[in-house]
Amino acid sequence: MAGLSPQVTNIIIILGMMQVSKRIPFEDPNVLNIVRALYIASNVIIAAIYLYVQVQINKKKDLTTLKYVEPAPMGSSEEGKLVTTTVHAYDSQQIKNSFRSQFMGIAMMSFMHLYMKYTNPLLIQSIIPLKGALESNLVKIHLFGHPASGDLKRPFKQPAGLMSGLQSGPAQSDKKAVEAAERAGRGGVKDE
Repeated sequence: MAGLSPQVTNIIIILGMMQVSKRIPFEDPNVLNIVRALYIASNVIIAAIYLYVQVQINKKKDLTTLKYVEPAPMGSSEEGKLVTTTVHAYDSQQIKNSFRSQFMGIAMMSFMHLYMKYTNPLLIQSIIPLKGALESNLVKIHLFGHPASGDLKRPFKQPAGLMSGLQSGPAQSDKKAVEAAERAGRGGVKDE
């Protein structure tokens, strides 16, 4: 599956796990507890990965200046805003967003499982978020040691999703776009 995009592999995993979950006897309390333990273990592993990445970000404390033009909000007629920050601040913000995303997933899964009594998504949500965490740009850089170049160059490109056509374009970090935003006076205040 090395040549497939993450979205395609997610769909393959979801379809496969849906078939597997049909054959699992969730009525048996022991089986249900094992699947719950798998889900909890998956989230503990994700949290440990993110904590390790956060420690690495704080240890490196890369204060290299990073300038990029943040795209305007969807439906807005204004132009993008210039953002001047450091690699450390950018990575810290990205890891906070990753933690927030994980906790939102846990909250939704808790609601679906505890309140609405759905059990099948537990199995799928034990795999997909872990796969997403291992494929994230920060994990590739700080855990696996890949250089921050090419697709891993900051600011990170947003992964293409189902709604990507409706969103504004990616953040622009090329010199021409940054200089145009500086001349136009859109933003530029350094985030700390």
